[in-house]
Amino acid sequence: MLAAPLAPARTTVTRTAYWARLLPLLATLACVTRIPSFRRPLWNPDEGFLAVQARLLAQGGELYDTVVDRKPPLLPWLYQAAFALCGSGSLTPLRVLAVLAQLLTAVLLASLARRRWGERAGRTAGVLYLLVSVGLNPEDAQAATFEVFMLPWTVAALWCADRGRWGAAGVAVAAAFLTKQTGGAVLLPVAWLLHQRGGSRAGLPRLAAGCAVPVLGAALATDPAGFLFWTVTGSAAYASVTGSELHVLVRALTNTAILAVASAGLLPPVVRALRGARAKAAEVWLWLWLASSAVAVVLGCHFFGHYYLQLTPPLALLATAALHVLPRDGHPAAVLTSACCCALFVGWGLFAPRPDLAHAERLAAALAHRTAPADRVLVWGIHPETYWLAGRTPATRYLTAGLLTNYSGGRDGPQVGEKYAVAGAWPVFRREMTAHAPALVVDDSRGEPYAPARLPTLHRLLTAGYTEVARVDGAVLYARLPEG
Repeated sequence: MLAAPLAPARTTVTRTAYWARLLPLLATLACVTRIPSFRRPLWNPDEGFLAVQARLLAQGGELYDTVVDRKPPLLPWLYQAAFALCGSGSLTPLRVLAVLAQLLTAVLLASLARRRWGERAGRTAGVLYLLVSVGLNPEDAQAATFEVFMLPWTVAALWCADRGRWGAAGVAVAAAFLTKQTGGAVLLPVAWLLHQRGGSRAGLPRLAAGCAVPVLGAALATDPAGFLFWTVTGSAAYASVTGSELHVLVRALTNTAILAVASAGLLPPVVRALRGARAKAAEVWLWLWLASSAVAVVLGCHFFGHYYLQLTPPLALLATAALHVLPRDGHPAAVLTSACCCALFVGWGLFAPRPDLAHAERLAAALAHRTAPADRVLVWGIHPETYWLAGRTPATRYLTAGLLTNYSGGRDGPQVGEKYAVAGAWPVFRREMTAHAPALVVDDSRGEPYAPARLPTLHRLLTAGYTEVARVDGAVLYARLPEG
């Protein structure tokens, strides 16, 4: 009779000991797998875009007005905060935050798996996720961009839903959406768990409020009309693949194959478990999570490698669930295979050359040499990192040619040109070129479909007011002619 009150204390001690052993392992693994991210000043144009946005916001720019992109506000704000605290000359603080985001994702997955299938499953889920999380082209997996910071919120949404905390689950769904729109796909498995628990009457209002309040708050904190346009309604043309079908198909197959290699330790147990009807029925929410994440990858029809990161948490948890119902000897094989694949991708990140970065650095050096720090410049291309590397302010809110031509990801079909731009972009561009004409224009199109010769407005601007002064790796630099 006297021993009964000690049970909660023993449970607490057991839980504390479990995490005291597991957290250092996951933290070490998170750091090791992301060592390559610290080797480069930046990994892809998304990082460059965010870095330039953060600087513009720090200078008084307004999101969805003078600072624009087709993305929600959380990550630009995070970059801005990191730059305010640590300076804007390096992305190292964001790299550290990305490690912490990966660690948090792994910890939440481990907690989910431990609650459902036991302590060994918790360890397996956390480890498998971190091993597969870098299993893509390093410029996709090692960059501190949207998916990396979205994933902790998606897992948190299911962690809260698994415990019946519907308001918190809604907030996590909203935060995932506000990091990247496709993060909202996690609402489907969350809604399934709500239905499965029969808590729709009490839980649904809390879930809906949790989803709605943060999104409305973000819209009001920026500009509601601009927020709606740039995050939801203004991307119809971007989602089309007309004229670029083969290019997009090859990219989709390539990135699917790369992730399949990285998941070589996860896929066999999942396939084997599919044969068991009981296992399939018990984990419907997991399959819904994977399916909704797959739809998110397909949405937009671009299939960039970093889109596939959204698949890694449900894959890791599905593999963990499968290993739980399979013979115990499957665990070492799955972990060892995943570790070997992870080592391959970490090596790729450490030693693979980055010609695009080298080009951007040379171009930025030339740009900085020919302009003063206070000068505004225009880099006509798809590498906004040039602005950040050169330390120069863009002459326009449109940081890439993509927003003004609908060029993205190698689109080479007929839907590239002025008439396919974001609605209303060219009149704004012309006003900005008049209000603060760039001291230097860099044509970095290098034969792509968005070359100035194919764009009447830009061609007239260059012909009337600029003269060629240099070339760098095929990019053409134009200086402004003296007035009068």
